[in-house]
Amino acid sequence: MQAVVNGSTLPVLEIQLGQGETVISAHGELSWMSANVQMSQTTNSGGGKGGLMNSLKRAVGGGGFFLTQYQAQGGPGLVAFAAKVPGHIVPVDVAPGRGVVVHRHGWICGTPGVSPTVALQQTFRGGLWGGEGFVLQRLQGEGRAWVELSGELTRYTLAPGQTMLVHPGHVGMFDEQVQFTITRVPGIANKIFGGDGIFLVALTGPGQIWLQSMPLSGLAHALEPYLARDGAVAGAEGAGIAGIVGGILRG
Repeated sequence: MQAVVNGSTLPVLEIQLGQGETVISAHGELSWMSANVQMSQTTNSGGGKGGLMNSLKRAVGGGGFFLTQYQAQGGPGLVAFAAKVPGHIVPVDVAPGRGVVVHRHGWICGTPGVSPTVALQQTFRGGLWGGEGFVLQRLQGEGRAWVELSGELTRYTLAPGQTMLVHPGHVGMFDEQVQFTITRVPGIANKIFGGDGIFLVALTGPGQIWLQSMPLSGLAHALEPYLARDGAVAGAEGAGIAGIVGGILRG
């Protein structure tokens, strides 16, 4: 198996599969593939951590109940996954005791042995998200995974006990040994006037964290005013854009 990320602003992950080799993705991630690649649905990535319970957790957390498996048959095959928004596609190696936690839309695909499950599901009733949920996925097992992070990336290595407070939308990925908690910003002024809301994610080392500069919810809300221009955007084009942004808003 060979993988390459092509492009810069809107990258594409292309994976060359040898005869019989398999890659597994989240539902709906496929962009294109060669004709000899066979698709099938599965609840288990093959890492021994899948099955019915993890599938139910994924579904409750907003992901798909099934994973999609791609296998090359009759010779080498190609499968490709394009980024959904401007950003980066990052490879990450997962091993027992060395998993990662990613944002809810982050995991694209992985080799058999990498198992995605829900790490955290939190609902905010006000402030930052106005009722939207904050969901994190844990990638564990053994193998390689590919993660999509939006915007530009900033990576920090936290020392033991060192804490970074992060807007939830900017949390891209972090080592599973990094402790994370949802914290409320104190002070009545923050609750009433704080433009950044009152909830932050506290990430405490040791371990690496990857922060993304463009939260999907922020992009959707920035585009939303331009979709109501008194008919300036009409017909199929307007409906298509509205559908895309609506899907991002719904997460």
